[in-house]
Amino acid sequence: MTTTFPTVPAELPRTLAALRESGFVRRSVREEIRANLEERLASGRPLTSAVLGYEDTVLPQLETALLAGHDIILLGERGQAKTRMIRSLVELLDEWLPVVEGTEVRDDPFAPLSVYAQALVAERGDETPLAWVHRSQRFAEKLASPDTSMADLIGEVDPIKVAGGLYLDDPRALSFGLVPKSNRGIFAINEMPDLSERIQVGLLNVLEERDVQIRGHLVRLELDLLVVATANPEDYTNRGRLITPLKDRFGSQIRTHYPYEIATEMAVVRQESRLPRADRPIEVPWFIEDIVSRVSHVARQSHVVSQRSGVSVRLSIANFETVVASALRRSLRTGDATIVPRVSDLAAMVQSTQGKIEFDTMDDADSDQVIAALISLAVRQSFLEHVVLEEAGDIVAAFASEAIVHTGDDLADQAYLDVLAVMPALDAAARRVAGPGASDGVVVAAAEFVLEGLHLTKRLAKDASGARALYRSRNH
Repeated sequence: MTTTFPTVPAELPRTLAALRESGFVRRSVREEIRANLEERLASGRPLTSAVLGYEDTVLPQLETALLAGHDIILLGERGQAKTRMIRSLVELLDEWLPVVEGTEVRDDPFAPLSVYAQALVAERGDETPLAWVHRSQRFAEKLASPDTSMADLIGEVDPIKVAGGLYLDDPRALSFGLVPKSNRGIFAINEMPDLSERIQVGLLNVLEERDVQIRGHLVRLELDLLVVATANPEDYTNRGRLITPLKDRFGSQIRTHYPYEIATEMAVVRQESRLPRADRPIEVPWFIEDIVSRVSHVARQSHVVSQRSGVSVRLSIANFETVVASALRRSLRTGDATIVPRVSDLAAMVQSTQGKIEFDTMDDADSDQVIAALISLAVRQSFLEHVVLEEAGDIVAAFASEAIVHTGDDLADQAYLDVLAVMPALDAAARRVAGPGASDGVVVAAAEFVLEGLHLTKRLAKDASGARALYRSRNH
């Protein structure tokens, strides 16, 4: 996949002399970010609109750190939008940045760092050719791993250049790593504790003195960059894998978190989920959204789920997509007019939950039952919190005459509508839960929700096999 960048505007200066005449004012990365953030805050715009649930917690801390000009480390479990926040910082950079043409380290035309750029400016003077870098190109990201080397991050002597006739101690024989190439931009390193301690030591100068040393070369690059890192609190605090001197170099440490509210989790799911394209409308009832989001919250409070590894928001997104896909699969077989997930489709979430949560006290063989229990608890909580059934007694009484209702992820809407036609109490309750003007598919889904809620509150019995179920009176 080829990444395309915006075309450089024709009116931008192309030589050092033209840049001077344009009135361009050079400033550091931190000054750029601070000035652009000040303008954004003064105009009432948020730092980023790509992250939800951090408006009153994380984002104010991040804004303060950027205004202070700090390097930042974000601490949080997986799936807390740390990387997304870091990437959004690119929008705080100036749109275009002038550099010496042909440079590897984005040399400032007024203060070149590399031997190449210094020689070019000395030779060409005011006629030094310039290139322009878009802000989207001024972000470099590295996922840390134990095998990350100093050559990857800082640089190495290039044997090809040496073979071409350069001496080992010639600065032109150097091949720069990702950090020097991030000069005048933002350098992000994810899961920083996974770096070996030897590599972490190599980053100390970058964070404090802003220079790099390569293989003993007497090379000093006064780098201008903002460093942002992420870490899991378990690695950071308990295992001590981030060395103390490196922790001390970060100006601000900010703790991220999972969404506090079900509504926030639902908003993230709506924003991030990728629903399948279909030849008929997709309608997701409010209670299905609530249940899917609630499953993650229930898991985050469960004593059998490992809270050290976290329960990512990606779990909610994957579960939502799976439930909708299950409804799509049914509609393709039954020909229903709309694609509407039901409670019976929630059984499909087992496959998307497996692998996304870890258990503390049991074998993986028991995980299906635990996940099913988490889903049932989420359904029960949603039912008790949102549904008031005036007809509960009438619905239960209808089952007393040995009536039974079959449900399942393979039944057409019409099978449910036939049941509702002879059970007016259930029909009235389902339509109220579904909401005014609801389609038949949503009414059917609401009927399943009501039946499952009555079962989980011990007013109806249920015989289940996978996604199929039979609801009956508890007295039979």
